[in-house]
Amino acid sequence: MSQFTIKKGNPFPLGAYPLNNGIQFSMVSTDGSNSGIILMSRKEAGKTEKIAFPEGCRVGNIYSMIVENISEHDFAYRFYDDEHEFVDPYSRRILGNEKFGIKENDSYELYSALDEGEFDWEDDHVLCTPFSSSILYLMHVRGFTMHSSSKVKHPGTFLGITEKIPYLKDLGITAIELLPCYEFEEYEKRTSAGKKTGYEIALEEIPQKVNYWGFKKGYYFAPKASYAAGDNPCEEMRYLVKEMHKAGIEVIMQLYFPDNTKGSMIQDVIRHWVMEYHVDGFHVKGNRIPITLLATDPLFANTKLFYDYIPEEEIYSANERPKYKNLCVYSDEYMYQMRKFLKADPDMLTEFIRLEKRVPERIGTVNFITNYYGFSLNDLYSYDTKHNEANGEDGRDGCNSNYSWNCGAEGKTRKKAILALRQKMMKNAVSTLMLAAGTPLLTAGDEFLNSMDGNNNAYCQDNEIGYVNWNTTKAAMEMLDFTKQMIAFRKSKPFLNVSSEFTMLDHELCGFPDLSFHQEEAWKTDLSGDKHHIGMMFSELVDSKSEGKTTSKIGTRFTRLYYIAFNMHWEERIFSMPNLIKKAKWNELLTTGDSAVLKEANGSTSFAVPPRTVVIFEAK
Repeated sequence: MSQFTIKKGNPFPLGAYPLNNGIQFSMVSTDGSNSGIILMSRKEAGKTEKIAFPEGCRVGNIYSMIVENISEHDFAYRFYDDEHEFVDPYSRRILGNEKFGIKENDSYELYSALDEGEFDWEDDHVLCTPFSSSILYLMHVRGFTMHSSSKVKHPGTFLGITEKIPYLKDLGITAIELLPCYEFEEYEKRTSAGKKTGYEIALEEIPQKVNYWGFKKGYYFAPKASYAAGDNPCEEMRYLVKEMHKAGIEVIMQLYFPDNTKGSMIQDVIRHWVMEYHVDGFHVKGNRIPITLLATDPLFANTKLFYDYIPEEEIYSANERPKYKNLCVYSDEYMYQMRKFLKADPDMLTEFIRLEKRVPERIGTVNFITNYYGFSLNDLYSYDTKHNEANGEDGRDGCNSNYSWNCGAEGKTRKKAILALRQKMMKNAVSTLMLAAGTPLLTAGDEFLNSMDGNNNAYCQDNEIGYVNWNTTKAAMEMLDFTKQMIAFRKSKPFLNVSSEFTMLDHELCGFPDLSFHQEEAWKTDLSGDKHHIGMMFSELVDSKSEGKTTSKIGTRFTRLYYIAFNMHWEERIFSMPNLIKKAKWNELLTTGDSAVLKEANGSTSFAVPPRTVVIFEAK
């Protein structure tokens, strides 16, 4: 050990941190009287050195020391505490799990390492895209490009995603949300025999399943090595973020924390990814997340934080309004209620209206109809029940209440009428999502009919069930074009990019309220249980100059109206439009099915909207 010089260190940061004259190591221990580090040479196999923490190096329960005359490139390390040897939970990099799907019997060992090298961020910074302007896109890092149909050079990796940036820009999304991409072990280490009808069985008789999604305790400070195409996952993760930012796309990370995770650890993890990787936001998952602590940390004021519940009263004073709205509720409410509305379940109009126009004043809301759990959009209208046989759990896993509809045949079919109905139902879902006031989220592959063969819980499917199939059939390309059209429509219309609740009053003095509801008669609605149709009319004032129009008065404004007819009934329904000013008329912009048929009577304009169809009209 003669080449090393040992000095007392500082308690923070925890883990291993490079200094000008060496490496500082800090470890938490309730009794560190026999604790320290084990250095392992990365150049000479089997060469190790054990270094104990020196006397007087304890502050609270943190032991720290500086080891001089050492290079971070030459060694890996572990901590030890008495006889217990373990990987540093604050490790910035993990060695030993570079290949996805290493099983226990492959005899691998994990080691901690430092985050090597310098990275040129250029002028990169977080984008702070408002929730009102955001289109989120959920993906699994490996699954997004692992399928051969993705046609990327680096499938299943961070670089594979960067190769798809032109596609993501063309689609129109503004942020990607990544399932866990910090280091985790895909297979559990098993330490005891199983039981079977009263007698012990060998561990090898119990089939192991891969934890494909990664929702388990992990090494939260280290990018997942098997998601890197090369030998430096830290650099590749940073490169992904930087390239996404250049394209105007934010990066949101999912972080799952088991119940026994300390709040201070959670806070440290998010600080790390904000400071070291420029990550724009986090979807934190777990039952004991200190969301108030995170929401009030001044470092995260420009960082998006998503959680299933935001306690506003603990975060903001009565009259406080955030300058940048960065907190967002991420729950299943919209998904399940809209699934029921779309397939014409009874008593859904009131919920549809509430959720479609919902815009909280101080926080955001994420809307989605599918997610990584549950059916894909294609499967939502191809299966009545889950088909999780490949998971090997005899159908006990996965949600049983999917609110799905196979449209007349379970699974794959060649019947044209059923395929046409499924296509219309998927378009209805995408249009409903994109026309809602909250922040929409698409699940990767839904835009081109990706299927998981009816599996609604693909947590263990590291195969074609869990991978996105970049489908290029005629129907898939039609769905992709429609999705692009809906995203572009949403992004171009101010009435769909709002940051506060609609007043349902004529606050702009344009002659119409900002939002109103209609059915067979204009200005009148019946929300009873057997009704499955509603018209939503939005008004906005438009400046003629901004529209490039020639006018005798500079800055003259005019009223533009949009009427969206939602008919989820299995029969045609009539929608009456409010009377317009002279010369103005309604024009159909978009439909998810056949066009509406114009009907005029008694000086009013009505349209017959086909069954299970959404139609968008414009008047100006």
